[in-house]
Amino acid sequence: MTMKLEAGSPFPLGATWDGSGVNFALFSANATKVELCLFDRNGRRETDRIALPEFTHEVWHGYLPQVRPGQLYGYRVHGPHDPRNGHRFNHNKLLIDPYALALHGEIRWHDALFGYRVGHARGDLSFDRRDSAFVMPKCVVIDPAATWGADRPPKVPWAETIIYEAHVRGMTARHPDLPPQLRGTFAGLAQPQVIEHLVKLGVTAVELMPSQAFFDDRYLVEKGLANYWGYNTIGFFAPASRYISRGGDVHEFKLLVRRLHEAGIEVLLDVVYNHTAEGNELGPTLSFRGIDNASYYLLGDDPQHYFDTTGCGNTVNLRHPRVLQLVMDSLRYWVRECHVDGFRFDLASSLGRDRDVFELSAVFFDAVRQDPVLSRVKLIAEPWDTGPDGYQLGNFPPGWAEWNDRYRDGLRSFWRGDPGTLPGLAKSLLGSAELFERRGRRPWASINFATAHDGFTLADLLSYDRKHNEPNQEGNNDGHNHNVSWNCGVEGPSDDPKVLALRDRLRRAIVTTLLISQGTPMLLMGDEVGRSQAGNNNAYCQDNESTWLAWEEFDPRDAAFLEFVRQVVAVRRATLPLRQSHFLHGRPVGSGEVRDVLWLRHDSHDMTPGDWEDPEARSVGLLLCGAAGERHLILLNAHPEPLPFVLPASATAARWRLLVDSAVGQVRPEREPFHPRETVELPGRAVLVLEGEVT
Repeated sequence: MTMKLEAGSPFPLGATWDGSGVNFALFSANATKVELCLFDRNGRRETDRIALPEFTHEVWHGYLPQVRPGQLYGYRVHGPHDPRNGHRFNHNKLLIDPYALALHGEIRWHDALFGYRVGHARGDLSFDRRDSAFVMPKCVVIDPAATWGADRPPKVPWAETIIYEAHVRGMTARHPDLPPQLRGTFAGLAQPQVIEHLVKLGVTAVELMPSQAFFDDRYLVEKGLANYWGYNTIGFFAPASRYISRGGDVHEFKLLVRRLHEAGIEVLLDVVYNHTAEGNELGPTLSFRGIDNASYYLLGDDPQHYFDTTGCGNTVNLRHPRVLQLVMDSLRYWVRECHVDGFRFDLASSLGRDRDVFELSAVFFDAVRQDPVLSRVKLIAEPWDTGPDGYQLGNFPPGWAEWNDRYRDGLRSFWRGDPGTLPGLAKSLLGSAELFERRGRRPWASINFATAHDGFTLADLLSYDRKHNEPNQEGNNDGHNHNVSWNCGVEGPSDDPKVLALRDRLRRAIVTTLLISQGTPMLLMGDEVGRSQAGNNNAYCQDNESTWLAWEEFDPRDAAFLEFVRQVVAVRRATLPLRQSHFLHGRPVGSGEVRDVLWLRHDSHDMTPGDWEDPEARSVGLLLCGAAGERHLILLNAHPEPLPFVLPASATAARWRLLVDSAVGQVRPEREPFHPRETVELPGRAVLVLEGEVT
């Protein structure tokens, strides 16, 4: 079949179905020719190859009235093959459209995917003439229209947000009540059986690990492994095809969003705009490298090589206006067309760089801040990368929240019983003001977490002193060694009742502390039911039962812990002083002499500088005082033994009623209230939360 393209339009970029035909538009400043390649319905045979007829404002474009949704396509881009000057054009390589809304098929690793001759003496300076189409996925023209009905974003205020970090496949692959064809998919995650778990848990937002198109790295495939986490994006608009059920389509993601919204749960996407799956100069030519390498990537002083701040071989060049446009268009697409409620940005320091320098006024931050769509959604930074001065915790602009790894490490150290950890924990409990209280930022800017996908699960945190990453086949050299973990006396699983009881006690204390801290708490998928990765703290390549949530195997201890977590989440959601909208500094409340927060010793007197400086101090009381007379007392004791604690007297609290006792895992126990000045036993390795009965 022979087709003739009409001139079309240079905007919008991508393949746009208008009801009559499809406009194709591709940015490339340095190309000399761009060919649109059409394929049959299976993606195996190239049916047409047509040069885009127009080049306007560095955009190649054309219009095909004969094309309809479902058409498979790709590009071949001609230009100089001059790696020493940053140009890596090779028209023999089929390329993914950066604006593709869907992809058909997966990469099948073959040397033809590389723009140079693998193993050639000249390395990446050589030129490979093999056609790569037979091992490349194909782009799909789609009609993006979807039936949203009465869908409305939940718009949960930041101060009320509780995040659940989840993996699409890991959350559903072992769910016994899901049809097999839906397990591990967006459609599976959208099923009532899964959403019910989230609703009962009480979380308000699901943060999905990378769900944009990505592929398994060649070195993993050759070892029989897979890229489970997905932090090597190649398509910023297309959902990962592996999460679409057989016979399904990209609209399954929209179904997932709509059903979570119906349950009052927001959807946050973990996105990777700092690098792509093409790696360094020895990586494959899949899309950006072959379209316009010198524009899309930051190149080194020697343009043959990349300026890499990500540890993944390349860094996306967000200072180029067209590359910035790509990322902004992608973000707006997920909000406008897919109704997502926000984003968590992987290695976000790279997004604010001008090579070596991180800048608050970086073009990406400024673009997001002024954008009428993106400035209103939730924005979360992973505030570090691998480049110079890459650790930027607390330095992101107003409107952003940040993963607070200092909170994580301080929380772990305190409950492990490390000396000198009390002052750091105290700052964390109040939202880490020393990091975030600037330019009008609020306590919610601190994303508080004990565990995340990168590192030990909560069960493993209390079961292993050392990482056990041997299944990754990297000699246990991958993953970090700074785990701040404690195996409670036995490395790995144990049937010793004392060890199990200690691990249960500590996980209850850790989760309680997380949920009563000012800031935004984040729970890791499966921590609420004891999910273990057998000590693997870098399970990025383990797409198997070692990382999937084992729904059918909740033992009685884990079932009891799940119920405890649910109840503590409910306490947080019902207790305004635990989620303040402003930082607390011991200032007067209203016109009285009562301060908004007090730190108390076990004798109920104020903590002194000497008390804070004592390296063996492992217990403290935190009194929160509200303007309406509310009083909440939080008692923490990381000592192994119980301590007597004198309850403070309060002008508005006639009695103290116990809300949470992490030692025994009880919430709102039926017991008589305590009186002011009464001495109570503060259990070892436990948290008590008490509420003052207002007179």
